[in-house]
Amino acid sequence: MTETLTQSLRENKAARWGALAVVSFTMLTGYYINYVISPLKPLLELHLEWTSRDFGIWNSAYGWFNVFFLMLIFGGLILDKMGVRFTGLGASLTMIVGTALQYAAIENLIPSDAFIFGLKAQIAIGALGFGIFGVGVEVAGITVSKVIVKWFKGKELALAMGLEMATARMGTALALSLPIPMATVWFGTMEMPALSAPVMAGLGLLVAGFVAFIWYTFMDRKLEKSEGITDETDPEEEFKVSDIFFIIKNKGFWLIALLCVLFYSGVFPFLYYATDLMINKYGVDPAFAGAIPSLLPFGTILLTPLFGNLYDRKGRGATIMLLGSIFLLVVHTFFAIPGFNHYFVAIALILFLGVTFSLVPSAMWPSVPKIIPEKRLGTAYALIFWVQNWGLMGMPLLIGWILDKYSIVGTNAAGKPIYDYTIPMIVFAGTGLLAIFVALMLKAEDKRKGYGLELPNIAEKAEAVIEQEKSI
Repeated sequence: MTETLTQSLRENKAARWGALAVVSFTMLTGYYINYVISPLKPLLELHLEWTSRDFGIWNSAYGWFNVFFLMLIFGGLILDKMGVRFTGLGASLTMIVGTALQYAAIENLIPSDAFIFGLKAQIAIGALGFGIFGVGVEVAGITVSKVIVKWFKGKELALAMGLEMATARMGTALALSLPIPMATVWFGTMEMPALSAPVMAGLGLLVAGFVAFIWYTFMDRKLEKSEGITDETDPEEEFKVSDIFFIIKNKGFWLIALLCVLFYSGVFPFLYYATDLMINKYGVDPAFAGAIPSLLPFGTILLTPLFGNLYDRKGRGATIMLLGSIFLLVVHTFFAIPGFNHYFVAIALILFLGVTFSLVPSAMWPSVPKIIPEKRLGTAYALIFWVQNWGLMGMPLLIGWILDKYSIVGTNAAGKPIYDYTIPMIVFAGTGLLAIFVALMLKAEDKRKGYGLELPNIAEKAEAVIEQEKSI
C-alpha cells in the first residue's frame, strides 16, 4: 500500500502520455492561429488593398510585446513562481483575447478609412491582436515545455517534446491548407471571399484548447499529490530575479538561444510568405498554393518524434542540430536559384525543409535542461523564446519591405504586384549559414563543459555510454 502511495504518477505510462496529449492539443490550436492568414496574402491584397508592407507589419507584431515589453521574460518568471497551472490558463485566455481582435479587424468591424499612428486602423488593430496572441502562445509554449520536463525527466524527454511539436504543427498544416477553401468555397467565393471565416474557426479551436488545459490542471494536481509537492515553488528552491544572471552568464545558454533565433527565423517567417512564393515563382494556382507549404508540417509529424527518440536513446544532440542547420542553408539556397521554378521542385524542397524542421527542434529543446537547472527552466525557456522573438518580429517586416522595395517585377491582370522572391530567399539562406557557425560553437562548448548534449536523455542509457567511454 505504501509503495502505491509514494510512487510518482510519472511512472504510469498512460498518465504521462495522456498529459502530453492534452497539452499538445492546446498548442495545436495556437499554431493554427499563428499561420491562419498566411495563405490569404493574395486575397488580402486584392480585396482589402493590403500591401506586402501591411502584411509584414501584421506578422511582425507577433513579437512586439514579447520583445519590447519583455512579456515573455515576465511570463517565465511567473511560470517559475506560480507554476504551470496558473500560467497555462492565463496564456490560453490571452490567446483568445488576441485572436478576437484579429477577427474584428479581418471582419471589417474597424472603419476601413480610419488610421491609427499612420497605419490603417484595420492593420493596427489586427496587429495589436496578433501581438497579444503572440504573448499568449509563447508563454503557453514555455509552459508546455516545463510541463513535459515535469512528466518526462529521466525518461523519453526528447521523444515527448518531439511528439508535442509534431502535434502542434498539425495546426500549422491546417492553417496553411484550409483558409483558402474555407474563405472561397465553404463560406464564400473567389469573388466574395469570407476572409474572416478561418480566423473565426481558429477562435473556436482556442476555446477548445483552453478547456483541454483546464482538464490538464486536474492531472497536474494528481501528479503533485503522488510526489508530495505543490505547484508552488519550494521556499528553499524559490526562483530569485538575481538568478537571471546565472542564466545569462552561461555561454551554452547563449549558443542555444542564438541557434534558436537563427533557425526559426529561417522557417516560421518563411511560412508566412510561402504561399505567395508558390504563386509568384512556381506558378501555382492561388486556390491550391497553400497546399504545398502545408506538406512541411506533415513531414515533421513523423520525423520530429523519430529524431527525438534517437536523441533519447543514442544521444548526438549537438550533431543533430548542426546537421539541421546545414540542411536549412541548402533548402533556401535552392529556393533562391531563379531557374528552378517548376512546382515539383517546390514540393521537393518543402519536404526537405520538413526534414530540416524536424532535426533542430527535436534536439534543441531537450538540450536546455542539460544546461540549466530545473528550478530556473521556465525563465531559461522564456529568455530563449525572447531572443527568438527578435527574429520572428524582424524577419517578416524585413521580407515585406524587400518585396515592396526591390522585388516587384510587374503586375497581374488585377493590377496587383508580381514579386521576384530571389532576394528574400537569399536572406533566408543567410540564417542557415549563420546557424551552422553557431551549431559548431555549441558542439565545441559542449565538449569543453561536458553538458552531455551528445549523451542519451534516458538516464540509464546515458550512464551506460559514460561507463563504456571510461572503459576505453
